[in-house]
Amino acid sequence: MAYVQGFVAAVPAANKEAYRQHAADAAALFKEFGVTRMVEAWGDDVPDGQVTDFKGAVKAEPHEVIVFAWHEYPDKSAAEAAFENVTRDPRMQEIGANMPFDAQRMIYGGFIPIIEAGASGRAGYIDGSLLAVPEANKDAYRDLTTLQAAILIEHGANRVVDGWGEDVPDGKITDFKAAVKATSDETVVFSWIEWPSKTVRDQAWRKVFADPRMHSPNTPYDTKRWVHGGFAPILDA
Repeated sequence: MAYVQGFVAAVPAANKEAYRQHAADAAALFKEFGVTRMVEAWGDDVPDGQVTDFKGAVKAEPHEVIVFAWHEYPDKSAAEAAFENVTRDPRMQEIGANMPFDAQRMIYGGFIPIIEAGASGRAGYIDGSLLAVPEANKDAYRDLTTLQAAILIEHGANRVVDGWGEDVPDGKITDFKAAVKATSDETVVFSWIEWPSKTVRDQAWRKVFADPRMHSPNTPYDTKRWVHGGFAPILDA
């Protein structure tokens, strides 16, 4: 994988099955046009934050659930070609005619992985997060997350991916930059951890937080604006 398109949306809880079917129908087309993997995950453990959080990122209403999703591509050009082909395909126009969520509040963007540790495969549970990292701290961030990814895998994670913002557009209502209150000198990072199960994840985090190697005295980003949550996959194609 050399390119990722990341998405966050707010979906009415009552529309879970309709959304899952909508995503499955769309996945068939995206796979036809070049997506190597498409994952949709339903909010399960998504906390409120003091400064930022997933709910605020997409202006979620009380009856809505956060969905964290991504598409994997061999490279950026493949992603751009897939988008052009899909948007022109009448089958996608038919799928998009009845969206089971407010697409205007969905946030999306393109990211280049700077960390990819572990093995790709079907995930049993996912931790998703968004960050704003100063562009000048890119190397420091990569060094820190490389170490942390190794520790996470040591404690049971299957895969850790951190994507550096490459094509993160401004939105009219919501967008990734606003989600993490990014300043003009910061880049949005879209990242996730794949676990075998929620049980493994919960047990691992207790060990991870107790591991002194995880705690850096010089974190290269503002942790108060870290957006994070736990998600249960509803589609992995």
